[in-house]
Amino acid sequence: MKVLALDYGSARTGIAVSDPTGTVARPVGVAEKVGTPAGMESLLVAIAAEEPERIVVGLPVTLRGEVGEQARETLEFVERLRGAIQIPVETYDERFTSSLAGGDDARAAAYLLSSYLAWLVRPS
Repeated sequence: MKVLALDYGSARTGIAVSDPTGTVARPVGVAEKVGTPAGMESLLVAIAAEEPERIVVGLPVTLRGEVGEQARETLEFVERLRGAIQIPVETYDERFTSSLAGGDDARAAAYLLSSYLAWLVRPS
């Protein structure tokens, strides 16, 4: 299953995608200001170009696992995205991906996606 990951930010949203088997994640790029109509449209074009079967958006919960202001903003974005596309959209805990990427939004999305893909195939 091909999965696309988004590391949401009001200024820049990192984009990464898996291979068709859902095994390997690679950074794709960024979409600027997705909270604006033009920014959302550019994101939707990028999503359509990749043809994912699922989208996962990093949810920046606090270290205690609580939903803070940034997570609430992300959840609002997720609702707007769900209203704009027919692809299933879910969230995934991204607490440490941005720090691993060193400020590279697309790489942060790839770390998020790698973690999510590993979580999908974990033993029951």
